[in-house]
Amino acid sequence: MRALLRSSVELLSRRASPHRRNMARYRTEERGRPNATDYRIYFKSLQGKYISPFHDIPLYASEEQDNDVPSKKPKKSETETLFNMVVEVPRWSNAKMEIATKEALNPIKQDVKKGKLRYVANVFPHKGYIWNYGALPQTWEDPSHTDSDTKCCGDNDPIDVCDIGSQVCSSGQVIRVKVLGALALIDEGETDWKIIAINADDPEAQKLNSIDDVRKLKPGHLEATVDWFKRYKVPDGKPENDFAFNGQFKDKDFAVQVITTTHEHWRALVRKEAKQGEIICQNTSVCESPFKCSEEQATSIVRLAPDCGEALLVPADVDKWHFLPK
Repeated sequence: MRALLRSSVELLSRRASPHRRNMARYRTEERGRPNATDYRIYFKSLQGKYISPFHDIPLYASEEQDNDVPSKKPKKSETETLFNMVVEVPRWSNAKMEIATKEALNPIKQDVKKGKLRYVANVFPHKGYIWNYGALPQTWEDPSHTDSDTKCCGDNDPIDVCDIGSQVCSSGQVIRVKVLGALALIDEGETDWKIIAINADDPEAQKLNSIDDVRKLKPGHLEATVDWFKRYKVPDGKPENDFAFNGQFKDKDFAVQVITTTHEHWRALVRKEAKQGEIICQNTSVCESPFKCSEEQATSIVRLAPDCGEALLVPADVDKWHFLPK
């Protein structure tokens, strides 16, 4: 019963108000203990049905959008198409939270390496993640596909998004974002696109419509983004990351094309037309998908997870500052 009471309503009561305003279409349910390896955030529809944030939340933020494969052509606002973003990591936090692509219903969990929870280091002057960080649902960077521009294969994950708006979001929040551009990170030989976007409900959203706008209105932010991705693994003993295009940002049209391509790869994945490997494609709403499961099956998956418990303490060294030479 305790887990049932841990609905998103109670979750919101102890989190930031922007989360409360933006949860009209999706809810979340915590399982396990925060800051522990068993912690999970499961997703629900507004009707209370469990869903996969990877497969069941539409890529396009149109109310008319459904999950048919292929999906309907999205309706545009007066100026552009908006996309759904699943927030995994709130700005200024350190826990490496991510959609669990290899678990049933793909809840959000904290990444684990060698049995330990992963946290990103504070590489001065950056405190944790410097944007709200997350993923675009219904996208997949296919590891068997070599990108024609980067000459590297995909990283086997949904495409990543950096929300550069002024609001601090919460893990599990689903927001509508406006795409501004893209950065091509090469992470250990794999293409790892970083879409630069802004929450459509952010007070600054109307002023930011391109990468050039970001340069003008947020001077230094793009440079800080490159610096963050370049050096965030160095405290762990790894070399600096590389970038395609000499670390230059590509424009909005290029970014949208990347999103479109990864959406096509996802469609092939959930239709069993691409090798899924360890990826779990279980979903509750994608038409023509052989991985579609019933509401009862989805509920039984969540019920197997432990009840929500008290949060564990975060290790003290997570707050340590690392000063690296330029």
